[in-house]
Amino acid sequence: GLDIETIGWLENFLADYQNIVLVVSHDRHFLDAVCTHVADVDRQKIKTFTGNYTFWYESSQLMARQINDKNKKIEEKRQALLDFIARFSANASKSKQATSRKKALEKLSIEEIEPSNRKYPGIIFQPQREVGNQILNVENLKKAIDGRVLFDKVSFSINKGEKVAFLSKDPLAVTNFFEIINDQIKADGGQYEWGTTITKAYLPFENGEFFKEGLSLLEWLRQFVPSHVTDADEPFLRGFLGKMLFSGDDIQKKTNVLSGGEKVRCMISRMMLQNPNLIVLDQPTNHLDLESIQAFNEGCQNFPGIVLLTSHDHTFMQTVASKIIELTPKGIIDRLMTFDEYMEDARVKTLREEMYA
Repeated sequence: GLDIETIGWLENFLADYQNIVLVVSHDRHFLDAVCTHVADVDRQKIKTFTGNYTFWYESSQLMARQINDKNKKIEEKRQALLDFIARFSANASKSKQATSRKKALEKLSIEEIEPSNRKYPGIIFQPQREVGNQILNVENLKKAIDGRVLFDKVSFSINKGEKVAFLSKDPLAVTNFFEIINDQIKADGGQYEWGTTITKAYLPFENGEFFKEGLSLLEWLRQFVPSHVTDADEPFLRGFLGKMLFSGDDIQKKTNVLSGGEKVRCMISRMMLQNPNLIVLDQPTNHLDLESIQAFNEGCQNFPGIVLLTSHDHTFMQTVASKIIELTPKGIIDRLMTFDEYMEDARVKTLREEMYA
């Protein structure tokens, strides 16, 4: 896919484009920047709304809450009437009143609410333990491939409470960095050390190695039950798969025939099962639909632990991270700011030009 800077260029181009554009995308920032209208395809119907994606999403959520509140009040009123009829229908002195209330009950029209076909996964990471003061310390890490330096002189420490977005102009740099700190590959120089209290869960860029065997989803997930879990029976495992919208006979699906999105949902189930206090995410929105992306994004925002991530999804980076670390061939740029602030900062722009020169 396109990197964030190229996507930004395309956003600006299409925003100024004078003709009609039809867009299908899972990138919420892109939809917000480009779209003036949203066509919502749901329940075999198409409804058109004025505004961008965020306006549609928030207004539709508000509408659903209002309908639910209204319905609740009517249901309470209906129940009061039913209780009255049940209590007094046999009482001759109050039978007339009961009859009138029954007529009122019949006039109550509870608005039919068609539930949306959209299903949002339940992505909740619950740490087994809180992180200590020592989280991750990196000193002078270096990595090159075929003489091409991906990054060098990478030194930093992760502090308690941080959610950090990593980026680089080289698409291989962050993936290699994440693979190094997760003991998948070796660095060419330098070292790193994890704190003793850290329990990691890693979502790699490539997950094919996890799905070579034709196991059922239940058998597949059972492989990753952590040692602190002693009662990992079928209902327990079904719960984690169910949160990622695998239900019923879905758990008998074989892992070697899953779609890209289903594999990522399995990987997220695996991550939740591990009760991590630190998660590492390499392009977490790849292959996911908008509902899963939204749920994953909110799950990371609400996560009380540490997040290290890289993504081409602008909204994910902006809403989750409060610190940016950019890996370059000449060292790092480390700033305590949001992604938007980082990309717009004049001093950062100058520094980036120097680091990649």
